[in-house]
Amino acid sequence: MHKTQTPIEVRYQETDQMGVVYHANYLVWFEIGRTKYIESLGLVYTDIEKNNIVSPVVDAQISFKKPVHYGEKATVETWIDQYDGLRTVYAYQITKENGEIAVSGTTKHVIVHKESFRPLSLRKAFPEWHRIYLKQVNGES
Repeated sequence: MHKTQTPIEVRYQETDQMGVVYHANYLVWFEIGRTKYIESLGLVYTDIEKNNIVSPVVDAQISFKKPVHYGEKATVETWIDQYDGLRTVYAYQITKENGEIAVSGTTKHVIVHKESFRPLSLRKAFPEWHRIYLKQVNGES
Protein backbone atom coordinates (compact mmCIF):
# COMPACT_ATOMS: atom_id res chain seq x y z
CA MET A 1 0.00 0.00 0.00
CA HIS A 2 1.35 3.39 -1.04
CA LYS A 3 1.68 5.94 1.77
CA THR A 4 3.22 9.39 1.92
CA GLN A 5 5.08 11.05 4.77
CA THR A 6 4.64 14.83 4.96
CA PRO A 7 6.72 16.78 7.49
CA ILE A 8 5.02 19.49 9.54
CA GLU A 9 6.71 22.16 11.65
CA VAL A 10 4.37 23.39 14.36
CA ARG A 11 3.83 27.13 14.03
CA TYR A 12 2.93 29.33 16.99
CA GLN A 13 -0.43 30.37 15.50
CA GLU A 14 -1.48 26.69 15.39
CA THR A 15 -1.34 26.36 19.17
CA ASP A 16 -3.74 27.28 21.97
CA GLN A 17 -3.08 28.85 25.37
CA MET A 18 -1.71 25.51 26.63
CA GLY A 19 0.98 25.57 23.95
CA VAL A 20 -0.44 22.53 22.17
CA VAL A 21 -1.78 22.33 18.64
CA TYR A 22 -5.41 23.42 18.57
CA HIS A 23 -7.54 20.40 17.66
CA ALA A 24 -9.02 21.84 14.43
CA ASN A 25 -5.54 22.36 12.99
CA TYR A 26 -5.04 18.62 12.71
CA LEU A 27 -7.71 18.66 9.99
CA VAL A 28 -5.61 21.27 8.14
CA TRP A 29 -2.63 18.93 8.48
CA PHE A 30 -4.78 16.10 7.09
CA GLU A 31 -5.46 18.29 4.04
CA ILE A 32 -1.75 19.01 3.60
CA GLY A 33 -1.03 15.27 3.75
CA ARG A 34 -3.88 14.44 1.36
CA THR A 35 -2.64 16.98 -1.20
CA LYS A 36 0.89 15.56 -1.06
CA TYR A 37 -0.50 12.03 -1.31
CA ILE A 38 -2.49 12.88 -4.45
CA GLU A 39 0.58 14.53 -5.97
CA SER A 40 2.68 11.46 -5.17
CA LEU A 41 0.31 9.41 -7.33
CA GLY A 42 1.05 11.71 -10.27
CA LEU A 43 -2.34 13.42 -10.04
CA VAL A 44 -3.10 17.13 -9.74
CA TYR A 45 -6.16 18.24 -7.77
CA THR A 46 -6.41 21.51 -9.68
CA ASP A 47 -7.08 19.47 -12.84
CA ILE A 48 -10.41 18.48 -11.28
CA GLU A 49 -11.18 22.05 -10.27
CA LYS A 50 -10.61 23.26 -13.85
CA ASN A 51 -13.74 21.26 -14.69
CA ASN A 52 -15.80 23.04 -11.99
CA ILE A 53 -15.56 19.96 -9.78
CA VAL A 54 -14.60 20.01 -6.09
CA SER A 55 -14.12 17.28 -3.49
CA PRO A 56 -15.72 18.24 -0.16
CA VAL A 57 -15.25 16.37 3.08
CA VAL A 58 -18.52 14.59 3.93
CA ASP A 59 -17.27 12.92 7.10
CA ALA A 60 -14.25 13.30 9.37
CA GLN A 61 -13.13 11.06 12.22
CA ILE A 62 -10.25 12.01 14.47
CA SER A 63 -8.70 10.42 17.53
CA PHE A 64 -6.37 12.42 19.78
CA LYS A 65 -3.71 10.37 21.55
CA LYS A 66 -0.82 12.73 22.47
CA PRO A 67 -0.54 16.51 22.19
CA VAL A 68 1.87 18.12 19.76
CA HIS A 69 3.53 21.28 21.08
CA TYR A 70 4.82 24.48 19.56
CA GLY A 71 8.38 24.02 18.32
CA GLU A 72 7.99 20.29 17.71
CA LYS A 73 8.06 18.59 14.35
CA ALA A 74 5.48 16.07 13.25
CA THR A 75 4.84 13.86 10.24
CA VAL A 76 1.51 13.20 8.55
CA GLU A 77 1.31 9.74 7.02
CA THR A 78 -1.48 9.49 4.44
CA TRP A 79 -3.01 6.68 2.40
CA ILE A 80 -6.31 5.61 0.82
CA ASP A 81 -8.22 3.44 3.26
CA GLN A 82 -11.35 2.83 1.15
CA TYR A 83 -12.54 3.65 -2.35
CA ASP A 84 -15.69 2.51 -4.19
CA GLY A 85 -15.78 4.66 -7.33
CA LEU A 86 -17.92 7.32 -5.65
CA ARG A 87 -16.49 7.83 -2.15
CA THR A 88 -12.84 7.99 -1.11
CA VAL A 89 -11.73 7.56 2.49
CA TYR A 90 -8.24 8.85 3.21
CA ALA A 91 -6.54 7.74 6.42
CA TYR A 92 -3.97 9.69 8.40
CA GLN A 93 -1.56 9.15 11.23
CA ILE A 94 0.29 12.10 12.73
CA THR A 95 3.47 11.09 14.48
CA LYS A 96 5.57 13.23 16.79
CA GLU A 97 9.31 13.51 16.12
CA ASN A 98 9.98 11.02 18.95
CA GLY A 99 7.89 8.42 17.09
CA GLU A 100 4.78 8.61 19.29
CA ILE A 101 1.43 8.60 17.52
CA ALA A 102 -0.28 11.91 18.28
CA VAL A 103 -3.42 11.78 16.14
CA SER A 104 -5.08 9.35 13.77
CA GLY A 105 -8.16 9.76 11.65
CA THR A 106 -9.97 9.60 8.35
CA THR A 107 -11.80 11.92 6.00
CA LYS A 108 -14.43 10.78 3.51
CA HIS A 109 -14.78 12.67 0.21
CA VAL A 110 -17.00 12.72 -2.84
CA ILE A 111 -16.71 14.86 -5.95
CA VAL A 112 -19.47 17.31 -6.81
CA HIS A 113 -20.28 20.03 -9.35
CA LYS A 114 -19.15 23.30 -7.79
CA GLU A 115 -22.41 25.18 -8.45
CA SER A 116 -24.99 22.49 -7.71
CA PHE A 117 -23.05 20.26 -5.29
CA ARG A 118 -24.58 17.35 -7.19
CA PRO A 119 -22.46 14.23 -6.54
CA LEU A 120 -20.56 12.63 -9.40
CA SER A 121 -18.91 9.29 -9.88
CA LEU A 122 -15.13 9.63 -9.83
CA ARG A 123 -15.09 6.39 -11.83
CA LYS A 124 -16.97 8.02 -14.72
CA ALA A 125 -15.81 11.64 -14.48
CA PHE A 126 -12.08 10.96 -14.02
CA PRO A 127 -11.27 7.40 -15.17
CA GLU A 128 -7.51 7.87 -14.67
CA TRP A 129 -8.00 8.82 -11.01
CA HIS A 130 -10.35 5.84 -10.65
CA ARG A 131 -7.77 3.44 -12.12
CA ILE A 132 -5.00 4.76 -9.87
CA TYR A 133 -7.20 4.74 -6.74
CA LEU A 134 -8.33 1.17 -7.42
CA LYS A 135 -4.69 0.12 -7.65
CA GLN A 136 -4.05 1.71 -4.26
CA VAL A 137 -6.89 -0.03 -2.43
CA ASN A 138 -5.96 -3.34 -4.12
CA GLY A 139 -2.34 -2.98 -3.00
CA GLU A 140 -0.90 -2.74 -6.51
CA SER A 141 2.05 -0.54 -7.46
